[in-house]
Amino acid sequence: MTPGADRHGAGPVRDLATFAEALRGRGLTVTPDQVGDMARALMLVDASKRPHVYAALRSLAITDPDERVPFDQEFARFFGSPLEQEPSTEGHSRLASSTAVKPVLQSVGQKPSTDTETQSGASAVENIASRDFAGLEEDQLIEARRLVMAMLWQPSDVKTRRWLAASSGPSPDLRRTLRGAVRPEGDLMPIVRRQRRKRQRPLIVIADISGSMEKYADLFLVFAHAAQRRLDHVEVFTFSTELTRITEDLRRRDTKTALRNVSTTVRDWSGGTMIGEALAEWNRMWSRRLSRGGPIALILSDGWDCGDPELLRREMARLARSVHSVIWLNPLAARADYRPATRGMQAVLPHVDHLLPAASVMDLRGVVRLLDSMSL
Repeated sequence: MTPGADRHGAGPVRDLATFAEALRGRGLTVTPDQVGDMARALMLVDASKRPHVYAALRSLAITDPDERVPFDQEFARFFGSPLEQEPSTEGHSRLASSTAVKPVLQSVGQKPSTDTETQSGASAVENIASRDFAGLEEDQLIEARRLVMAMLWQPSDVKTRRWLAASSGPSPDLRRTLRGAVRPEGDLMPIVRRQRRKRQRPLIVIADISGSMEKYADLFLVFAHAAQRRLDHVEVFTFSTELTRITEDLRRRDTKTALRNVSTTVRDWSGGTMIGEALAEWNRMWSRRLSRGGPIALILSDGWDCGDPELLRREMARLARSVHSVIWLNPLAARADYRPATRGMQAVLPHVDHLLPAASVMDLRGVVRLLDSMSL
């Protein structure tokens, strides 16, 4: 190994797979994507300083506050206490001091994984991530659910019309400035600044659970549960022959418990598909309550509709006018020969901003990236 490689933390990078495996054993969901991000993060920090390594790995491995304690314990076992820094003398190279963060695998009874084993495990997981949900076996579906729950969400904030006081905002706040003129500062009048308030856009999820969507609805509800845990404002509905609000059911932290609650609340699983009627009910019952703040509507359906296409066209146009943008997720769109030729898709397409596939974990990752990038 060259000194240049170790100077960027290559020693600790080689052991990240073992560290990630130990975290999984403690209940954390650490995907190969996250391990890759952790490796890249170590290239950007001083690997000879244990607190820097701790901050870099912790920011990428933890997606839930409950994971902090097990992460800290595993980090201490592998790297030592993050608050303690091994002394370094002047003139020592980073090649020597980087051992301050290198795991002592023998002391924790872990066997280092070979590059071949690591690549094989990562390849198997990525193979599941790229496969259509409809073709996965039960054990593979469990892994797919785990990957969906572990997705990293980094939504962009958008500026609202409201202003907030700021020490170096782009605009002067004349009202607060003049109000401060009565204070005993003499002729000196400090200019108060202000800036736009920022917030996340609300997300409205409407999922088709009809018979044609049976193989995809379960994974998408897991996706909606993950979104609700990571975003500020998420409302979730299902529909087949009727519209059902399941937002409160999905508020349970445990995914299995949340989905079990949903299964008892929803009464039209695997029924017919009445998209127009479901959107009409949403527009009538929920549009005024939930359309504040310019939400994004995320609709999952293959477009197979048993209802009136004219009703669907009219209600879809009404929904599109009440939200900032509409993202339509169609599992069939992942196929190379897919054409949106059904009556339902032809009716909604003029009012859809983004038509995306949603048949695999990789497809859902693309949805997350789009949501993260959307702003004013």
